[in-house]
Amino acid sequence: MRITILNGNPNSKNYLFDEYVNNIAGLLKSKNNTVDVILLRERNLQYCLGCFDCWLKTPGECVMRDDSRDICRKYINSDFVLFASPIISGFSSALLKKTQDKLIPLLHPYFEIMGGEFHHMRRYKRYPSLGLLLEKNTGVDEENINIISNIYSRIALKFKSKLRFLKFITDAPQEVVNEIGCN
Repeated sequence: MRITILNGNPNSKNYLFDEYVNNIAGLLKSKNNTVDVILLRERNLQYCLGCFDCWLKTPGECVMRDDSRDICRKYINSDFVLFASPIISGFSSALLKKTQDKLIPLLHPYFEIMGGEFHHMRRYKRYPSLGLLLEKNTGVDEENINIISNIYSRIALKFKSKLRFLKFITDAPQEVVNEIGCN
């Protein structure tokens, strides 16, 4: 199984989060999976400008020469993608959100109706399954978690996938690996 972990931890001093993510990667590799951990804070990522050039001028790729092209390739060639982030101000990190915005070239600019809603058409035959790993901070309550879960379920729908799980770094790493499907 090919797995990509997008580590959206913006704070290098939050080493426990990074260690947890790396522990999961190690467990996945020990089960003969191909695992790419992308530490987003170390990547050159520009903000999406909403210019639509990724659809019109360079179909399937952002026109900005940043690391989003490599991230998009890894994403679309994965069987599973794990979004990982501490909860900051009630949501995943801005770094992870910026990265998700840069995935839009993986879809066509054309629309289709699915479930009575307009959605972009798929550019590729297959899209990876998704999971979400979060670190709760003080003040995060069940309502915050439900909002985050609902938004990520919508992100998965937009990207022709399904959010298979939401786990926390307080869960045993093996539980996350089991949810990914690497028993």
